[in-house]
Amino acid sequence: MHATLSALRTKLTTTDSTAGTFRGLASTFGGEPDDFGDVVLRGAFAASLAAHKAKGTRPAMLWHHRLEDPIGVWTSLRETAEGLEVEGRLNLDVARGREAHALMLDDALALSIGYRVMPNGSMVERGIQYLQQVDLLEVSAVSIPANSNARITEVKGILGSPGEFEHAVRDALGLSARQAKRLCAGGWSAMVRDEPAERTDSDLVAIASQIRAITKSLRN
Repeated sequence: MHATLSALRTKLTTTDSTAGTFRGLASTFGGEPDDFGDVVLRGAFAASLAAHKAKGTRPAMLWHHRLEDPIGVWTSLRETAEGLEVEGRLNLDVARGREAHALMLDDALALSIGYRVMPNGSMVERGIQYLQQVDLLEVSAVSIPANSNARITEVKGILGSPGEFEHAVRDALGLSARQAKRLCAGGWSAMVRDEPAERTDSDLVAIASQIRAITKSLRN
């Protein structure tokens, strides 16, 4: 199996419904050779992706190409004009998945493909190997990229947008729209400022407890 690295600074979409999901380019087509002297040609993955689909299988999602370290699953792999576009979901119930999640949020990981060259699936010209057909075995999260042509394809924050965060806070804490907006904009002091007298200290203590619980869950 040959592994080639892709210079993709992968970012996450971490909403409640899609925690740990991300998207990126695992490989790019054409251009300058990567650090291994390879150039992937458009269509190189087509037969392999079709075979996976027919068998109901998919390439593995690994940590640094280690077969014993799966970190999630790929939910979509397809060729575009630019390269191999992938979407995946990290398993946040395992330690390595959480580690990859944190490092991706820190812009510290890239993607790398692991593959076998199919018979007559490549040609070499002037020391450069042009990959025409490969069997895609896995796509890994890695720390050292080699393909400078890959790029970020999608970036979202913790809850996608301030509005989504406001809705989540409002629903989780039972706040009014005004209170949720104040809390997100200016924190606790902004929310309790000018609150009506009927809101009791016990109400505020309960809300504070819920905020601490939400904060803890986001950090974990």
